[in-house]
Amino acid sequence: MMRACGLLTARKEPVPLKSIEVQLEVRDHVATVVSTLNYENKEDKPLEAVFVFPLPGDAAVCHFSAKIGQTQIVAEVKEKQKAREEYDDALSSGQQAFLLEESDQSPDIFSLSVGSLPPGESASIRLEYVTELSVQADDGLRFCLPAVLNPRYQPQGAGIQVTFVPASLVPYSLSFSARVSSPRPISKVESNCSLDPLQYLNTDQIQVKLAAEHKFDRDVELLIYYKDAHQPTAVVEAGQASAEPGSLMGDPVVMVSLYPEFPQSVMSSLASCGEFVFLMDRSGSMSNTRISSARDTLLLLLKSLPMGCYFNIYSFGSRYEHIFPKSVEYSQQTMEEALKTVEQMEANLGGTEILQPLKHIYSQPCIPSQPRQLFVFTDGEVGNTKEVIDLVKKNSDSHRCFSFGIGEGASSALINGMAKEGGGHAQFITGTERMQPKVMQSLRFALQPAVVDISVTWDLPKEVSVTVLSPPITALFQGQRSLIYAQLTGQSPVNSCSKNMSVLLYRLTVHKLGARTLIRSLEEGEDRGWQDTKVKEKVVQLSVQSGISSSLTAFIAVFNNNGEAIQGPLLHKNISKHGEFLKARTKTFTHNSEDQNYGKRPRVRQVLRSMLNEKSKIWASTPARKLLIMHGVSAQVQDPLLQTRDPLLQLVSLQEATGKWLLDPALPTALGKTNEEVEKSKPVLANKEIWATILALIWLHGLKMDSKNEWDLLAMKAASWLRAQNAPWVTECVEAANLLLGCSVTKEALGL
Repeated sequence: MMRACGLLTARKEPVPLKSIEVQLEVRDHVATVVSTLNYENKEDKPLEAVFVFPLPGDAAVCHFSAKIGQTQIVAEVKEKQKAREEYDDALSSGQQAFLLEESDQSPDIFSLSVGSLPPGESASIRLEYVTELSVQADDGLRFCLPAVLNPRYQPQGAGIQVTFVPASLVPYSLSFSARVSSPRPISKVESNCSLDPLQYLNTDQIQVKLAAEHKFDRDVELLIYYKDAHQPTAVVEAGQASAEPGSLMGDPVVMVSLYPEFPQSVMSSLASCGEFVFLMDRSGSMSNTRISSARDTLLLLLKSLPMGCYFNIYSFGSRYEHIFPKSVEYSQQTMEEALKTVEQMEANLGGTEILQPLKHIYSQPCIPSQPRQLFVFTDGEVGNTKEVIDLVKKNSDSHRCFSFGIGEGASSALINGMAKEGGGHAQFITGTERMQPKVMQSLRFALQPAVVDISVTWDLPKEVSVTVLSPPITALFQGQRSLIYAQLTGQSPVNSCSKNMSVLLYRLTVHKLGARTLIRSLEEGEDRGWQDTKVKEKVVQLSVQSGISSSLTAFIAVFNNNGEAIQGPLLHKNISKHGEFLKARTKTFTHNSEDQNYGKRPRVRQVLRSMLNEKSKIWASTPARKLLIMHGVSAQVQDPLLQTRDPLLQLVSLQEATGKWLLDPALPTALGKTNEEVEKSKPVLANKEIWATILALIWLHGLKMDSKNEWDLLAMKAASWLRAQNAPWVTECVEAANLLLGCSVTKEALGL
């Protein structure tokens, strides 16, 4: 069994990766990322390092080059098996080689093999990728540079055990800078990390840099806000002059962005029906604050559901559980039964087997006139990402999927892929962020109407034809952006279209994203399409022509060492961000074409070939990790501060399913008052339930407006219940409640 040994060699020497430099360029909602990785072999033997790292799931790797000494070579995109064989041959013949490939299990995991680096030699690797920035619920565009490749749990697979390493021991440094520009004015830029003061180059361009003291101990997240965020845009990019006319790279490509904002009158008509299925991760990695926050989130969700809907709650780890055999109608009784189970939830179900509960959910027949809405919560540590996304896509006609990535290193491919294929919305909760506001925003999206029966009409000159590269849009939702890529063919299409579209050059960024979209559609086709050789050939052809990565291709660069062999045992290292494995090679490689055993030797790559996929299968289950989890749980129980519930959650927990509050003895405590004060302030003839409900609403509106996103839906339900009572004394109750709580909330503000 391979030994996990942190980020140090057996001789306590640092790994060869010395530093990472990242430059980000954001143009509107498209990002180009250039990363430079600097290696140095301090061993006394030739070194092969395999660096496993995460990238955004929808990223298109479009450039890969290596520099050793003064010699630089740009890698080519080739069919994956052919690239692997070339890499093996190069190492066997004593040459230096570099191989970059995507994981077979998840498109957000890549491995970079640095082959046969001589003792004392340095190498510089330049990696470039383009990606679309996802839209957040508050209209911000999110860029994330993952700092951690979390161990991935692979169902029914024996994984390699790894350890997490404290950030203080990470032996490589990170420098990060970003330039943001847009045709629209930039409102603000925020980050979860410390930044140097922003440099405003002009109203539509900002320079961003990480503060010098930043430790690469968490994801680097940027949130970018533009004015006029909902205005549709269209950008047409000229083709590559050297590419064949009529090809994707030779013709212009247009990118259309749709991010609608519906009228408030439409948005206020929330649905009063639906089947809401909540799928909660309860694996060991969800322990402590994550599972506690998950319980609070489920409380808010259950209290905010509309009367007349159906619901169920699933939880999963190595196995899965559900509260009810099938979804039940929402009532006071079923809500209370569910809450009792939620209160007992712990992160004690082992691994992260998400596929089986999803299959069970989809096997349940849909309830007539109750559209299914699936909410998935996970830290994203799974190795079968493509299988999960395929399953969501296969069932997308019968449901919408809202996904939530919890914690550092959550797989963007999994979270974004599920939401995209399920027609829902993806959210990421990192650092000390509260889960509840983002989840409740998604519930609001789930309850809002959608625009369907969409058609796109292209108003183009007769001599210009259009080929759409993106899958058809079936629905548009408030807060959800849709992008359409299309190839324009014909006589001078750029000049013909310039009156209606912005003509910009993004260094072929739009072309590469368009090609990536088409490749992904082919890769994710019905039954994956891999039985059709023509589909595979099409993917490889597109990947090679556009120079971007795919699941069937890899980047390969080989240095010619003038026939000189690199002597000595080849030392092999596998490095992940925050994790490393060592394995010594005892075979001496020579460049001798007359060697009779040359063709019979086991290829170097055969040993490495499974490393990337194995890396995506692992789940951290070491005794040290288990001890840490146990210690954390113990600390949580012993800390009395953690047992004191937030007053907002105390108040929410007392609300009935119908939306009303009872004049329960616990209500004054949640409001910070005594029973005597609440009883004495009540108008004499007022109904107790009316009084209690108005008291709760006044407290929320008057004292908790900073948390409005969390309680807005349940407050609307309470106001609806009050209106249905058509009860007297409402005005007097509002006045008395304001006086008691020191607020000045009007009846109109309460929706009465």
